Amino acid sequence: MESPKQAKQIAKLNPFSTIPATVNPHAILNSSKGVISCGELLNESVEKITEELSNQGVTHVRRITIRRDGQLLNTKHLILTFDSVKLPEHIKAGYMRFSVRTYIPNPLRCFKCQRFGHSKTSCRGTLTCARCAEVGHESNDCTRTEKCVNCKGEHTSFSRNCFAWKQEKEIITTKIKKQISYQEARKLVKSQTPTPGNSYVSAVKKSFSAPSVQKNPDISISKPPDSIVRASPPIANLPISASPSVAPVSEEDLASPDFTDFKLVTNKKKAEKGLSI
Repeated sequence: MESPKQAKQIAKLNPFSTIPATVNPHAILNSSKGVISCGELLNESVEKITEELSNQGVTHVRRITIRRDGQLLNTKHLILTFDSVKLPEHIKAGYMRFSVRTYIPNPLRCFKCQRFGHSKTSCRGTLTCARCAEVGHESNDCTRTEKCVNCKGEHTSFSRNCFAWKQEKEIITTKIKKQISYQEARKLVKSQTPTPGNSYVSAVKKSFSAPSVQKNPDISISKPPDSIVRASPPIANLPISASPSVAPVSEEDLASPDFTDFKLVTNKKKAEKGLSI
């Protein structure tokens, strides 16, 4: 619908011509999900939390869990589903107030065919190994060379270093942030993402071609006159100097004595002493 007015008008249509019909709002497109972190609600059930927050537009609550040492443990993070497209900035639980952050899920990958966008229960594809990308067996006992089903790279299909996984994550992020459909987000991300293996430098090299030099029989090749301007070499053949790499600095490095003010002053004095004659 282009406007809330159109949505209200269509919702009033019970019969469509002579065909009985019912109109209901789209559950996913008319809702939003956010995350709150609350240690005080760690021991409360999600059913009770949902009931207490229902007057603030919360329709569903799911707690994020982690697996550690074979056990499933609860965390303080809760995923809240709201009955509106726009997320509230905060939410109240008793006397406490919590900021609501946008929830962006990871890409959904099928455990059967290893493709993105659907689950194993609704898959119509062929059983494919998540390790070697070969059909007909699972990855539990597979020892073959790693190969991705989605990008054909030398890694497993569940690797988060996969180009296809990162692109799928970007599509989901764009869909949620811009509040558009998956198809629209996919088209937008595809138009802004370069093709793997086709770098900017290689594209520039292909766009430039060597200038053609016409031979003049009246001019000696062995000794060209001074008035003849030599043809410049093509830009694509010039060596590209590598930019100096900047080493990342971790928090441990920032806390080390080498980054204290005393150490910096000492190094400065040593440098000045070395320059003196």
